[in-house]
Amino acid sequence: MLVIKDTIEFASDRPVVITLGKFDSLHLGHRELIRRVLERAGERELGSFPRSVVFRLSSTSVSLLTEEERRQMLEEMGVHTLIECPFVPEIIQMEPETFVKDVLVMKLRVTHLVVGEDFRFGYRRRGDTAMLERLGRELGFTVDVVPKVSLDGEPVSSTRIREALQEGRMAEVNRLLGYTYFVTGRIIHGRQVGRTIGFPTTNLIPGRGKLLPPNGVYAARVTVDGEVFAGITNIGTKPTVDGHFVGVETYLYNCSEDLYGECQKVELLDFERAERKFPSVEELREQILSDKKYGEMYFSGHPLEKG
Repeated sequence: MLVIKDTIEFASDRPVVITLGKFDSLHLGHRELIRRVLERAGERELGSFPRSVVFRLSSTSVSLLTEEERRQMLEEMGVHTLIECPFVPEIIQMEPETFVKDVLVMKLRVTHLVVGEDFRFGYRRRGDTAMLERLGRELGFTVDVVPKVSLDGEPVSSTRIREALQEGRMAEVNRLLGYTYFVTGRIIHGRQVGRTIGFPTTNLIPGRGKLLPPNGVYAARVTVDGEVFAGITNIGTKPTVDGHFVGVETYLYNCSEDLYGECQKVELLDFERAERKFPSVEELREQILSDKKYGEMYFSGHPLEKG
């Protein structure tokens, strides 16, 4: 997948089918937009196949996906080009008509545009889907306005997902996303306290800008180098052993391998309990034993499947 970032000097040498938005989580609604882009890009037009393009305004705000996680998911979905447009005055203050004419038509050669029904764009969000359809008729591109995807009678939205995530309602989060919420990173050396009390763990630091659920213990599906393990994950600062940063620490069932340096994907399936500080390491060990039993019971009722 071609990734264009940190510049507004982008152009296409052939027609494109494009969708616009923040795509902060690639939830069910986002995935429907992208599915339609890929479907339309697969149709032969103008003597060649148009390229599929996802255009998003980059942001420094926290997101359910890091930049690298988003890029990997879009590549796996089959997107040809991701444009990470910087949030700069030239774009922020651009009138919507100018954006369509100068960016979408002149630079990117849009032939078909896919947007959600509530999509707004341009200076002070003056542009809407009606404007896009009118400009499409004038400038020679078509527009697909996609209704919101609903689940349980309510629209799927990033706000709804964030609220569920902040409360640790992982089953709901995962249903709204259309995939299992995950954290990725390279396994690093921790303090090895778990190993000294009989529970060796893997440790990773979440990527910059990653929105995390509440600190606490979760049932997790963990993938390392293509191999899948059941696990119990603690997200937090390890208050019992004077931790000072938020990390992701996982005990893996049925794993005795040395995994340091490997890339790890930790998918959170269920929230067990909030993080808390214990009076002693021995009491922490007793709680970890309880957490381990919780995980065994959870996975006995939820057979592990590859994500």
